[in-house]
Amino acid sequence: MGRAGESRVAVVTGASSGLGRATAYGLAERGWQVALAARREAELERTAAGCRERGGQALVVPTDVTHEDAVMHLAEAALSTWGRIDAWINNAGVTLFAPLEGGSLADHRQVIETNLHGALHGARAVVPVFRRQGRGTLINIGSVLSKIGHAFVPSYVISKFALHGLSEALRVELAECPDIHVCTVFPYAIDTPHFQVAANDLGRHVNAMPPVQSPAQVAGVVVDLVEHPRRQRFVPRIAELGLVIHRVFPRTMERLLYRALGKFHLGAPEPPVEGNLFRPTGEHAAVRGHRPPRLGTPAFLAWTARELLRIELDAARHRLHKWHVTRTTR
Repeated sequence: MGRAGESRVAVVTGASSGLGRATAYGLAERGWQVALAARREAELERTAAGCRERGGQALVVPTDVTHEDAVMHLAEAALSTWGRIDAWINNAGVTLFAPLEGGSLADHRQVIETNLHGALHGARAVVPVFRRQGRGTLINIGSVLSKIGHAFVPSYVISKFALHGLSEALRVELAECPDIHVCTVFPYAIDTPHFQVAANDLGRHVNAMPPVQSPAQVAGVVVDLVEHPRRQRFVPRIAELGLVIHRVFPRTMERLLYRALGKFHLGAPEPPVEGNLFRPTGEHAAVRGHRPPRLGTPAFLAWTARELLRIELDAARHRLHKWHVTRTTR
């Protein structure tokens, strides 16, 4: 990353809570200077104080990543303060829980503006800096939903699939720059305030679906990638198993996900909320969201195995019935 004796500088968006705050803390513990970006200045100041307590330096830059000029200002602020940027973590994101026809079109667009265009703005701001320096690491925080679809978060899935595409495109564009790295993290559910502050037009409480990771676990992976870049990391690694099942048995996996919605994801009725789509909320600024999963990881995996077997047996019975009907009607 930085040359010997040089301080290392990182920019973290979405640093006011959750994974962004945990990542900033992890970098500070390793002596990084961290530029902190989010919409809530007061919460950024709290993150900055935590970074300083952990031995790092911090710069607070209130930023709405949906505005490219604000993101350009963020990069300029980091450069004018420390003279370099070694790593940039595109972490800012929002969610709308709603069926495709739920919410307004403006709501869905805002998810894409934040999660995708915000990351695009970050890449456009920092890649020229990396080119001038001859080195640097860009990390995009994707999701397992960058690789596989899920119900009731269509705009979120769109944004995360496209974010994965952005990483892939940039790797090709930077193929002749061996010291410039583009990494993508694909986490499963994380215990952050994400679920409390998300917009929700489902009329149902939404729970994190196990296996749920702590922010510190995922932040540890991000910090490790900053210092030892790789193309991609799944958190937890077992999430890759779900992708293998989806590739081999896509219809089975889709039915499994649908069944899991009612079992784990959707809770009691609750009124629609706007959440933090268009303006930050004044609540839930901690690292963790304190929403324990409704089922532990081992039990969840056991349920998954049972349901996969049931789905395949149902499909086999259906095929056998169709074969029998075809035979008897000839």
